Amino acid sequence: KWKSLYQIQRERKQIMRETCSKYKSNNRRIITPYHVSRIFVEDKYRVLYCEVPKAGCSNWKRVLMVLNGLASSTKDIQHNTVHYGNYLKRLDGFDHKGIYHRLNSYTKMLFIREPFEKLVSAFRDKFEHPNNYYHPVFGKAIISRYRVNATKEALRTGSGVKFKEFIQYLLDVHRPVGMDIHWDHVNRLCSPCLIDYDFVGKFESMEEDANFFLHLIGAPQNLTFPKFKDRHSDEERTTTKITQQYFAQLSPSQRQRSYDFYYMDYLMFNYSKP
Repeated sequence: KWKSLYQIQRERKQIMRETCSKYKSNNRRIITPYHVSRIFVEDKYRVLYCEVPKAGCSNWKRVLMVLNGLASSTKDIQHNTVHYGNYLKRLDGFDHKGIYHRLNSYTKMLFIREPFEKLVSAFRDKFEHPNNYYHPVFGKAIISRYRVNATKEALRTGSGVKFKEFIQYLLDVHRPVGMDIHWDHVNRLCSPCLIDYDFVGKFESMEEDANFFLHLIGAPQNLTFPKFKDRHSDEERTTTKITQQYFAQLSPSQRQRSYDFYYMDYLMFNYSKP
C-alpha cells in the first residue's frame, strides 16, 4: 500500500514540475515573505503546510496544533480557535534566514481540490449563509455592479448573491473588489513553481493521503486526520453533482472562461476538464 502511495506522490510532483517548467520562466526568482505568507509552520515535526481554503485546511490546522502540543485531540479544537486563535506560526513571520532554513529542511506539503468544486464550496459557505464579512464587503459590490434593478435591501445588506453574479465578478478584469484566498488560484497561494513541495495531497483522496503523510513524518500513531465537516455540518459537502448544478446556471461561455481562469491549477494538479 505504501508503495503505491509513494508512486502517486512521485507522479503528482513530476506533473507539477513539468507544468512549471513549460509555463513559468520565473523558477529562479527570489522567494519573498509574500510567497510564503500562506504557509503554516510546525517546528516540532518540522512541517510546512500551505493553506488552500476549502481543501481540508481547518482540519489540517487542527492536526498541526496537536503535533505542536497545543491540544491533545483534534476534536477539542473549535473552528474559531483554528482560524483566529493565532496559535500557529506562519513562515513569513520569520526572518530571511529562518524562512530559508525551514524551506530547505522541513517537509513541505499542500492539499488541493478540484477547482470548480472548491469554488462552489467557497460560494456556498460565504454567500449562502449569514456572513458579516463577505456579504457587506463582497456581496454589496457584486450586487450593485452586476444586478439590474437591485432592491434597496439587497444593496444595503449584500445578501443573496447569485452564483451567476459571483462568476461575473470572478471573471471581471476590473473587479469591484479584490481577490480572496477562498477563490484564488493554488498557483498564486502556494507558489508551487518557486517552492518545491515534498508532498501533494488531494481532497478527493483525503483520508488516505493525510494518513500517509502523518506516517511519513512519524506522527503519533493515535493521530489520524479528522473526518468531521467543520462548518454547516448539517449540510451536504460540495460534490461533483452539486458542482454541476451550480455550473448549469452559467452560459457555455462563462463555463469555458471559468475553466480558463483555473487552467493552470487544472493542468498542474492533473484534474481533467469538467
